[in-house]
Amino acid sequence: MAMKIGYARVSTEEQNLDLQLNALTKAGCRKIHQDKGLSGAVRSRPGLEDALSELKTGDTLVVWKLDRLGRSLVHLVETINSLSQRGIEFSSLTENIETVSPSGRLVFHLMAAMAEFERSLISERTRAGMQAAKAKGTHLGRRPALNFSQQKEICLAINLEREAIPDVAERYGVHPRTIRRVLEKQ
Repeated sequence: MAMKIGYARVSTEEQNLDLQLNALTKAGCRKIHQDKGLSGAVRSRPGLEDALSELKTGDTLVVWKLDRLGRSLVHLVETINSLSQRGIEFSSLTENIETVSPSGRLVFHLMAAMAEFERSLISERTRAGMQAAKAKGTHLGRRPALNFSQQKEICLAINLEREAIPDVAERYGVHPRTIRRVLEKQ
């Protein structure tokens, strides 16, 4: 027999779940899993994991609002796609989005297309920004731990004065691996 299983979440311990719990109960959820004090950006949430593991083919996961399930559109789409592959429906009460009806699936697929578009735009902007920075001669990535003159001093200290790598690393406040990389570049 198909079951409606609810999921409720608040981001801080001070917030109250009552509004969500009442709405989910009114929507016919027989069981409601919850997380308190966990951001939607956190993917590993015990209450959500319990709800997802309890759902069986034909069941419906119900949330009060989409942002209770996840912060990013990409995460929402991934989660709902995963449910769909298992034969599980989804319903969001506030936005009136569900995957049971053809119109609900249409809305969901439009969301999925928007998520894919969002990922593409982010990737495109990142590549364009990196190309522009390179064209200006801007160094990309982490700043070197040691400047050019420090690297020269290190090479002299180790190669000519025969100082130990750990001693030199400690003096410059870096890991011995950093010193080895400097030596490999010479």
